[in-house]
Formats: sequence, structure tokens, C-alpha cells
Amino acid sequence: MVREFREFALKGNVVDLAIGVIIGAAFSRIVESLVNDLFNPILGAITGGGFNFANYFIPLSGTVTATSLAEARQQGAVLAWGNFVTVAINFLIVAWVLFLVVKAINRLRRREITEQKPAEAPADVKLLTEIRDLLAAGRGPAGPR
Repeated sequence: MVREFREFALKGNVVDLAIGVIIGAAFSRIVESLVNDLFNPILGAITGGGFNFANYFIPLSGTVTATSLAEARQQGAVLAWGNFVTVAINFLIVAWVLFLVVKAINRLRRREITEQKPAEAPADVKLLTEIRDLLAAGRGPAGPR
């Protein structure tokens, strides 16, 4: 059983999947930083005055009086719609970047396919092609009619 598990765990697909998950987690942190550290401050400058999606919430309890989301969550129930907006922006950025990556890979694959030299036809196919061309020209294998 240990041997079967080792064979399964070390198969190419499982290792590739593990690498993809690790790279995806690192990429997710990059996108999160891109949204929080670049996009949100720019949106804050455009809309005026420290616009930060993460601290926008609606208190669902009368005991919530805090101005930051972390404090508000400790005081009671809140609807953290700003955090949702940040996560949605993260998702859109990740989806867009993945779309561009897949599109670039597909373009490279198409280019490789079109640049490949067509394979030479086998001898029997060449012979059949010559016979077809002769018949189409009105001449049989014995010569003109």
C-alpha cells in the first residue's frame, strides 16, 4: 500500500498540480498586494480622501461603534461589503491575467503548428496521387487514349 501511494504521489500529474497550487498561492498574494497597495490608493486619490475598501462595512448590531472593520467585528455582527469588493477585484485581476496567459500560450502553439514543416507523404500515397492526376488528365497508365 505504501508503494502504491508513493507511485501515486510521485506521478507527474500530482507533482504538477502541487507546483501549480504553490505558484497559485504566491500569485494570489501578489494580486492581493497589487489591489491593496496600488489600486485602492489610486481609487482613494480619485474619489478623494483615503478611500479604503477594506474598512467599509454596515453594522448589523447596535453595539458596533468602531470605525475599522477589525474593531467592528470584535464588537458585533457586521456586513463587510468593502472586504467583498476587494476580494472581487482580486478575482477579476487573477481571471484577467490567467486569460492573457492562456491566450499567449494558445498563440504560441498556433505559431508552432503553422511553422512546422508538413510531413512528407508516404510512397504509396504519392503513387496514388500520380495515378489520380493521370486519370484526371485523361490519360490512363497505358498512355493517351
